[in-house]
Amino acid sequence: MTLHVNSAGDVAPLVMLHGWGMHGGIWGGAAERLAQHFRVHCADLPGHGRSESGRERLDAIVSVLAAHFAGPVNICGWSLGGQVALRWAQLHPQQVKKLVLVASTPCFVQRADWRCAIANEVLQGFANALEQNYPLALKRFIALQVRGSENERALLQEMRERMADSGEPDRAALRGGLEILRDTDLRGELAQIAQPALVIAGERDTLTPPAASACLAQTLPNARMVEIRGAAHALFLSHPEEFVKQITDFIG
Repeated sequence: MTLHVNSAGDVAPLVMLHGWGMHGGIWGGAAERLAQHFRVHCADLPGHGRSESGRERLDAIVSVLAAHFAGPVNICGWSLGGQVALRWAQLHPQQVKKLVLVASTPCFVQRADWRCAIANEVLQGFANALEQNYPLALKRFIALQVRGSENERALLQEMRERMADSGEPDRAALRGGLEILRDTDLRGELAQIAQPALVIAGERDTLTPPAASACLAQTLPNARMVEIRGAAHALFLSHPEEFVKQITDFIG
């Protein structure tokens, strides 16, 4: 299948993976700033943006990415993209140099032994809304990503405009993404992921709480965490300067 990737910059390769319902253009000015230091590749995940559909399972998405990028590469994954990045590093460790995990969690929904996550009923609500009113479900999810952030209103408008740049994602891809978020639990695999990792969390994130990011950083063998104050889920848009600085200092 054809994977659409926008690339800019030079030297060290940095692959950037967006979250559910988004596309590679969502990174905005942060990607442009990072391209001053790295060879930045903003990928549209299968069925999103300008990439073809047909690979909506986690391991299948990883296979597409691994085939497209020969490596070794650094990977920056946001939200769902963070879970893709973790799985990529686990399945193809020779391809992955360093990980940047943004507003990421090893387990997106609550379990009996995992409370720092959203309730399964909330995610199921989005799945139901997706079938009943596709555009409205996307708008609701975008609103959740900026809730509580500094400059929330302006941030919401920016995300809506960026979403419109590449059109709405394929409905099958959205279903598949929700299934990944619902079913994936990587807590048992984290000890196998030895690459250096930077976990960046938003202080006000309600989708992936900082406690989940802290657990992720503590369980990975070679990771550290940074929490950005005043930021919610889309911290690379609300606090781009600090976001870029943390990545450039980490990858070097």
